Amino acid sequence: MKKVSLSVINDLVTDNRVHKVAVSLKKMGFEPVLIGRLLPESQTLERNYTTHRMKLLFRKKALFYLEYNLRLLLWLLKARIDVFVANDLDTLPANFLASLIKRKPLVYDSHEYFTEVPELIGRPAIKAIWTFLERFLVPKVDAAYTVCDSIAEVYFDLYKVGFKVVRNLPVCSKKENQFPESVSNSKSQKIILYQGALNLGRGIEAAIRAMQYLDGAVLWLAGDGDLTVQLIKLVAELKLEQKVKFLGRLPIQEMQSITRQADLGISLEEDLGLNYRFALPNKLFDYIQAGVPVLVSNLPEMKKIVEHYQVGIVADTHQRKELAETMKTALFEMEKRTIWKQNLVKAAKDLCWENEEKVLFQVYERFL
Repeated sequence: MKKVSLSVINDLVTDNRVHKVAVSLKKMGFEPVLIGRLLPESQTLERNYTTHRMKLLFRKKALFYLEYNLRLLLWLLKARIDVFVANDLDTLPANFLASLIKRKPLVYDSHEYFTEVPELIGRPAIKAIWTFLERFLVPKVDAAYTVCDSIAEVYFDLYKVGFKVVRNLPVCSKKENQFPESVSNSKSQKIILYQGALNLGRGIEAAIRAMQYLDGAVLWLAGDGDLTVQLIKLVAELKLEQKVKFLGRLPIQEMQSITRQADLGISLEEDLGLNYRFALPNKLFDYIQAGVPVLVSNLPEMKKIVEHYQVGIVADTHQRKELAETMKTALFEMEKRTIWKQNLVKAAKDLCWENEEKVLFQVYERFL
């Protein structure tokens, strides 16, 4: 069996996309090896394929990225790898050098428009370095795919590289009783759920502030990130401890159970550069798969999904009072919710990883 290395910069625990790719590649006949990093707080991994996590000295900034890529390069050079897969731009340098030295194929899986992430806004020098790396490395990959049409089009315009589109959809084949109505109907308060990283530009602060003007509902934040401490302080300042609950980072299976309890799933990314403008977050599809109506920002890729399937509502603004009214509509207008619930059944059948992995097979079949 040919070995495929899949490199990511996280600790693998909650990276559902790279897990699904690994399972699909194993199904194809490859032997996948996932490589990430091990943090002091990292949870134990139980996977039916090989994983390797590196302990690093640095956790942030330039020294972290440098150490990670050097350590990754050394590991890749020692291992027997037949196909190198870089997940996002921050793992591409090491994979490029390893593929060049070993003369093996290089595949690029771009989870986002990396050079336009909010963290690089207002940091022109750092952005210039990443842009240089992208401009130099992306045209040299042997195959590439990304998460939505808009990003694929941008990359083709910039580098004339044809990116396939493999959306980050949930696995459907093992799900049963997806829409447990009894869970929602038994609650005294409606549950609004945000799942994912608590980072800049995700609209989390706007959602918290909106809770001041919304009764009969609680906001659950399932995740962790750069803004966790700041958001906890905000909740305390606004005296919203009874309305906002921090669940922390959760393993994939536990997160699925939490999602099914929600009455509304939110994905309120802000228009902070092209990366978020073209966002098509996996949490949107997780909500749909769990039969949960959604509230999304007025951004093209998310709006297209919600309006095509009619499974929720689009927020025209992040202003707290207006956003609270939109949440109220999504939670309590039963006529709309009945239609959304009906449409979620069809959407959940369409928006499955089993359908999406057919594109993935097209990317990798020439490397078998």
